[in-house]
Amino acid sequence: MSTSGTPEGRLRKFKYRGKDAAMRRQQRIAVSLELRKAKKDEQALKRRNITPLSPDPACEQQTKVISLTLQEIINGVNASDPDVRFQATQAARKMLSRERNPPLKLIVEAGLIPRLVEFLKSSLHPCLQFEAAWVLTNIASGTSQQTRAVVEGGAIQPLVELLSSPHMTVCEQAVWALGNIAGDGPEFRDIVISSNVIPHLLALVSSTIPITFLRNITWTLSNLCRNKNPYPCEKAVKQMLPVLSHLLRHQDSEVLSDTCWALSYLTDGCNDRIGQVVDIGVLPRLVELMTSSELNVLTPSLRTVGNIVTGTDHQTQVAIDAGMLSVLPQLLMHPKSSIQKEAAWALSNVAAGPCQHIQQLIVCGMLPPLVALLKNGEFKVQKEAIWTVANFTTGGTVDQLIQLVHSGVLEPLVNLLTIQDLKIVLIILDIISFILQAADVLSEKENLCLLIEELGGVDRIEALQLHENHQVAQTALNILENHFCEEEENGVTLPALDQDPEFLKHLAKKYQSSATCKPRPKP
Repeated sequence: MSTSGTPEGRLRKFKYRGKDAAMRRQQRIAVSLELRKAKKDEQALKRRNITPLSPDPACEQQTKVISLTLQEIINGVNASDPDVRFQATQAARKMLSRERNPPLKLIVEAGLIPRLVEFLKSSLHPCLQFEAAWVLTNIASGTSQQTRAVVEGGAIQPLVELLSSPHMTVCEQAVWALGNIAGDGPEFRDIVISSNVIPHLLALVSSTIPITFLRNITWTLSNLCRNKNPYPCEKAVKQMLPVLSHLLRHQDSEVLSDTCWALSYLTDGCNDRIGQVVDIGVLPRLVELMTSSELNVLTPSLRTVGNIVTGTDHQTQVAIDAGMLSVLPQLLMHPKSSIQKEAAWALSNVAAGPCQHIQQLIVCGMLPPLVALLKNGEFKVQKEAIWTVANFTTGGTVDQLIQLVHSGVLEPLVNLLTIQDLKIVLIILDIISFILQAADVLSEKENLCLLIEELGGVDRIEALQLHENHQVAQTALNILENHFCEEEENGVTLPALDQDPEFLKHLAKKYQSSATCKPRPKP
């Protein structure tokens, strides 16, 4: 006999992670990809240097205000006179440092890259090294094809060697160039890493270097952590993590921002990757940075913690122990909807865990701001809040479900049944179905049905029977047939419920001591 209509059969068909926490987390990870793709990344992949660094005094003495045509630059770069080469390279740098429309393509097509790479090796002419590195930095800030031209021109190894230059400005410009190359994608990132760049970069991190230099080093390190398919190799990650942990204690917001972005990239993956970051003990500091008033620090720290709670139950518990749930309520009410969305996404992954995590979510006062978002948030935020409720509903105990309903969650869910997003409508219908099934087990379904009817839910579900999408129409029909037809057929009149339903209080007392967590395998 078919069991699809029974509560047990319906539970087996439920979309979320009612039976298996690992499966539920995987679905949220997949959905998070949409969250990532829906907006531009807040951190720059590449940066063009349009702000002059302070050259060595010798370079300043050598500098003259000279404006050259492209052909004169080509001739000068290929000249044998060191002064002419310097002037031509500097003119090329100035040409590429324009605010708008720098002629990167023309410089590449002129075939200057191999010559510029040779200039990087001119240790007796640090000013020429500096200017050449700057030109290559700006070429590498362009398209992938232009970056490839720099790589295929042989620039990486000479740039890595310049990290040991006694001239700080030369060294800093080399760092910048390597950051642009690594930021292009995993292919060039791995070539840079294989050139033994990481030990050289880490050796430069010092409290004595200028803050602008430290910012460039940190940003370059973040690009070495960036991208997956493939991820950076494990050896590289292990080399960088201690320094990233150290930089996380810095006070400069740009250093903190790029450090947090680096950690967000490293945690955007499998549980083993997440574990590497969790194990270095950075979670308390990340949670602290989630309270920052500076958006460039708050966003990547929240993203990193959100990534971590897509991991195992243990990893999520470490984040909870670090205090993330005490910070999330205010982030759910943040003025920026992008922060609300990230916070709701993180919360949905906590709700995807065992009932102990759901209980901590309740204790930390997460339900009122969650309901407020369902009522008043932007739709992109409401979607994440609905995922949270779905995960809560399928993973919580009876007592926790009572508290969820008691928080007023049904009213905004019912109101959202009129939206055009079919996937979200189906999730809401399944949430309502699941709660009704739980109420049926407690012999309280009649009262809950009346509450849903008073909120306008029955009218909305009836309207969905006629929906053009078969799955929506069938799900709505099943809810009506399984939970609302009997009362109409029998003519049963149910007592009215006020805004604070007594039956919820009754259920809370009746089942508070007997509620048990559903056994689910560890992810």
